[in-house]
Amino acid sequence: MKATIVIPNYNGKHFLKPCLDSLSHQTEKLFEIIIVDNGSTDGSVEYIKEHFPLVTLIPLDENYGFSRAVNEGIKASITPYVILLNNDTTVHIDFVRTMIFSIEKSPKIFSVNSKMVQMQNSEIIDSAGDLYTIIGWAINRGSGRPEQYYNKPRKIFSACGGASIYRRSVFEEIGFFDESHFAYLEDVDIGYRAKIYGYRNHYTPHAIVYHVGSGTSGSNHNPFKVKLSARNNLWLNYKNMPLLQLIINFLPLLIGHLVKVLFFVKRGYAKDYIDGLEEGFTTLKDCKKIPFKFKHIFNYLKIEGELIINTFVYATDWVKRKTSR
Repeated sequence: MKATIVIPNYNGKHFLKPCLDSLSHQTEKLFEIIIVDNGSTDGSVEYIKEHFPLVTLIPLDENYGFSRAVNEGIKASITPYVILLNNDTTVHIDFVRTMIFSIEKSPKIFSVNSKMVQMQNSEIIDSAGDLYTIIGWAINRGSGRPEQYYNKPRKIFSACGGASIYRRSVFEEIGFFDESHFAYLEDVDIGYRAKIYGYRNHYTPHAIVYHVGSGTSGSNHNPFKVKLSARNNLWLNYKNMPLLQLIINFLPLLIGHLVKVLFFVKRGYAKDYIDGLEEGFTTLKDCKKIPFKFKHIFNYLKIEGELIINTFVYATDWVKRKTSR
């Protein structure tokens, strides 16, 4: 057995049957399923015990967030690879086999992002991996675009924690998901950390996942998500960038935050975003910063170059979207 599928669940009882049924029809049969329940109050635990007794269930006493839930599942697994999968998904019949095949191509691959398409319209991309920019914006690559444009494997900055496979041994080297994040950007954070250590993150278009989207948080933008994302974004940069890199990138990062403030002013979430930034600044001292090691200097330089390139890629794509309307 090579893979364990870890599914975090919080009041997602209505999602569980289609998700688990799709996993039962996989061409690859040798894998374990662990569901970590974050203190659900909708009867999820009882439902799993009654209808899916072969699934390993880890019930937590309250909602500790995505990061704690997946960490519990990863630590309970014993296979070389761990697949993190959102509960509001169904997967293609070759999903598990293809994910294992993709990550086994090189021992330097930490994670592989599947091709996530929208459940309601499978011709539209939900996520083809994450890009991160020098202005501090995490970009959900391909979101809302036709899936036909994302049919080539490629390197990405980080894998989306909603439907990706990870090399379990690397967690022992670089640490697990940061549980203080609770939710949002924790996948970019750990992907960034893996790159500092010299590992790579990839995207494969051959493993397909159908995703409802915002199945737990409820919407693309809401006060909870906006506040946590703002806070976690500050933490992400502070933890992963050495002091010199933070100084060099201060101006573009500042511009990125100012633009975000204006963006959320128009949508009525400016206070939530500013509150998140304030909380982020006041708690930086509690963040566990990645110790700078000179042996990683080349990795830092490659990351800086990638941040710059990703910014131009995003800007070009944004202009194309606006002018094509």
